[in-house]
Amino acid sequence: MLITFEGIDGAGKSTQVMKLKRHLQERGREVLALREPGGTPVAEQIRELLLESRNDITPAGELLLFSASRAELVQQVIQPALEHGSDVILDRFYDSTTAYQGYGRGLDLGMLAEINRIASCGLVPDITFYLDLMPEDALMRKFSEKSLPLAFESEELDRMENSGLDFYRRVRDGYHKIGGENPERIVMIDALLSPAEINRKITESLDALCAKAH
Repeated sequence: MLITFEGIDGAGKSTQVMKLKRHLQERGREVLALREPGGTPVAEQIRELLLESRNDITPAGELLLFSASRAELVQQVIQPALEHGSDVILDRFYDSTTAYQGYGRGLDLGMLAEINRIASCGLVPDITFYLDLMPEDALMRKFSEKSLPLAFESEELDRMENSGLDFYRRVRDGYHKIGGENPERIVMIDALLSPAEINRKITESLDALCAKAH
């Protein structure tokens, strides 16, 4: 089973990925948890370039770098794991590309769909959990213990996070459009709920999917 998590930075995806991994392992399932970009030596180098670099990267260049990282991860790690019978949990997949580079950066959505298909080798998640959070709430969450201005512009943020509040508003709007177009796959969850409540909603949705499949 391929399970993906989506949402803007600060929504709490990493926490829920680990909670779900433990939940599935406790049920005797073999689970691999991965993040995008990353997961292979080449993909990790691309991650560093995309996130840590202070150099400007064009929207098209950004798209192709993310897609190159995904192609490496899918072919070298994800497909072999799925063929082996493992569950794979991904912190981001191609919905991120559509939301960030499509709705956020303004790249053509038709072109993105084709590049996403190629980079993912046609893989479609069995279920996607989107943790919904306002950009302002994400920023307050990130800097709750720091005295920093309410703007996605700081040395504390990586290159993507420094794209600005308006960018993240467009990304969030994009995620809502993607969710509306894929209601059978995408489960939308309020990220302001407690981690325990979010985890409960995730496991209930996953259990319902497994029951339906059988």
